Amino acid sequence: MDDAAAAPRWATLTATFFGIGYLRPGPGTWASAATMLLWAAVASLTPEPIRVPLLFALAAGVTLIGIPAATRAARAEAKKDPSFVVIDEVAGQLISLMAVPLKWKSFLAGLILFRVFDILKPPPVRQLERFPDGMGIVLDDVAAGIYALAVMQLLLHLGLLR
Repeated sequence: MDDAAAAPRWATLTATFFGIGYLRPGPGTWASAATMLLWAAVASLTPEPIRVPLLFALAAGVTLIGIPAATRAARAEAKKDPSFVVIDEVAGQLISLMAVPLKWKSFLAGLILFRVFDILKPPPVRQLERFPDGMGIVLDDVAAGIYALAVMQLLLHLGLLR
């Protein structure tokens, strides 16, 4: 595929999370909020024993399809990390919500923690952006999601989120 060519439709739909990446301001926050709400709906309909495995599979699937989609969308725009590519936020937000109780406080904390880590990019999150193309776009948000997950689990363990 020629780098200057338009991204295939599947890549654009995936990279923008079905167009959410075009919302302004803060397309990443819109994508994170939509992901949180969608997972809340799916999780409430899913038996508890399979929630974590299902969420893990979803996060892995989004990551695996998100990397080539982000690569194609970014190349088509000739930008390293265009703001409309938000599939990375979807992957990271899903990770941050693993093994979290289905309560609004937990979901809100997961959203805030993920966005904070995604914006601040503590080491090694920022360094992961150096990977080429979609890998760099997506993996830094996966790492931010892992940081958010760790803090969420600590808050839950300490009883600070009930």
